[in-house]
Amino acid sequence: MGLQALRSRVALADLHTAALPPKVADRFYTSPAWIALRDRVRREAGGRCQAPGCGRAERRMFADHIVELKDGGAPLDRTNVWLLCASHHSLKTVAERAKRTAQRPGGP
Repeated sequence: MGLQALRSRVALADLHTAALPPKVADRFYTSPAWIALRDRVRREAGGRCQAPGCGRAERRMFADHIVELKDGGAPLDRTNVWLLCASHHSLKTVAERAKRTAQRPGGP
């Protein structure tokens, strides 16, 4: 059987996916207290990533909780917030989620 004959027997797959709902910011991150702390962290870091050995200054930087709020981190404690570039923010977030998942009963 040649490819031409086989082609007519293979159905096309529908690769469309449902659209995700729009992301809505947690109210905490739009509060005046958080915005003031975020701006302070950016100023004090000189707009540079505080991950060890990085120092990048990018258009998009993240004021990030060192101990995440989900893990009991203090929301407005200056010592619990640092400035990260997008790459280090993603790496840190993935690592924290993995730790959290591993600690759940039945986790990997």
